[in-house]
Amino acid sequence: MEYVILAVVIAVVAVGAIAGLVVTGRRRKQLPPRATTPVVTAPAPEAPEAVEAPATEAPPVEQPAGAPTEARVESVEAPEAELPVEEALAPPAIEVPEPTAGRLVRLRSRLSRSQNTLGKGLLTLLSRDRLDEDTWEEIEETLLTADVGVAATQELVDSLRTRVKVLGTRTPAELRTLLAEELTGLIGTDADRSLRTAKHEDGRPAVVLVVGVNGVGKTTTSGKLGRVLVADGRSVVLGAADTFRAAAADQLQTWGERVGARTVRGPEGGDPASVAFDAVKEGIAEGADTVLIDTAGRLHTKTGLMDELGKVKRVVEKHGPVDEVLLVLDATTGQNGLVQARVFAEVVDITGIVLTKLDGTAKGGIVISVQRELGVPVKLIGLGEGADDLAPFEPAAFVDALIGD
Repeated sequence: MEYVILAVVIAVVAVGAIAGLVVTGRRRKQLPPRATTPVVTAPAPEAPEAVEAPATEAPPVEQPAGAPTEARVESVEAPEAELPVEEALAPPAIEVPEPTAGRLVRLRSRLSRSQNTLGKGLLTLLSRDRLDEDTWEEIEETLLTADVGVAATQELVDSLRTRVKVLGTRTPAELRTLLAEELTGLIGTDADRSLRTAKHEDGRPAVVLVVGVNGVGKTTTSGKLGRVLVADGRSVVLGAADTFRAAAADQLQTWGERVGARTVRGPEGGDPASVAFDAVKEGIAEGADTVLIDTAGRLHTKTGLMDELGKVKRVVEKHGPVDEVLLVLDATTGQNGLVQARVFAEVVDITGIVLTKLDGTAKGGIVISVQRELGVPVKLIGLGEGADDLAPFEPAAFVDALIGD
């Protein structure tokens, strides 16, 4: 009997245990798997951050983008990075120089320093009530200080003495007219001051040599002269025959690029005559109107500068005659400039003079003395550092600027 009761108890416990297992199994089937729980809940903290950031800053821009920060930065910076590249690759704009006709009149104010010493100084002396010997000596001194030259000074003083005696009473207007006539006569109005830069009938370009020592602004003057020729309707080829200075060819090429003129150059320290020859050859091939050659002002070899200039001229003349040889002089050097002029004139046939830095000197009389010394006219004058400050020389306009109103 006891065994029967024990067996029944064991059976009841076993049935209960089995029932519990069954219920637990059913509950496990109804619950979601444990593995999926982290996958669902893991992004939950990030979602509010993704929503809150654009909501407080710029909803219209960043919410639709949905791209990483790096992508948004590239899309903004890309156009900014491209602009400088496009500007760098763009060809330089070609400048149109201002016309040379009447340029000296437009640059009249640049002669203020010269007019104060020469023109206005003379007018002040001549306006004195009594013109005694002391006054005439002061007039002579003023002319000599302005580098008019001894012979020209004596000639001018003698003529003024005579005309003042005949004139008698002297009004400021009469004195101004008198002085203007005398100075214009000394400078001369009959000389041919035109530049021979037109193409020859056989199609050869005109050849212009620019000579002078270093320091007078020769290469800069050559570049400005290129602008003058372009302004006058000429097509120009530049020859960088100053191979001594490394920067000379670069400087001349920059001037040429500004007006659309090509520059022929050679290696640094190369043969200047060879560069000049190639420049003329290129000018012929291109059908240019003018070939402008900037020569050296000094050399790095033992060959004398004057010998080298003679060689350059002879080599260029294998293509044909040289039309212009322009000597560049610094007006501020005064009598030293005249010494340079004599030396150059012995080697090459100078056809015209370019006076630079005339706006920065009180020695405007060098226009008179250098013409008398060489027997060739001043054709161009430099009146500043601007690109268009090189002007064709006009005697009447020059004297008018010297004397002032």
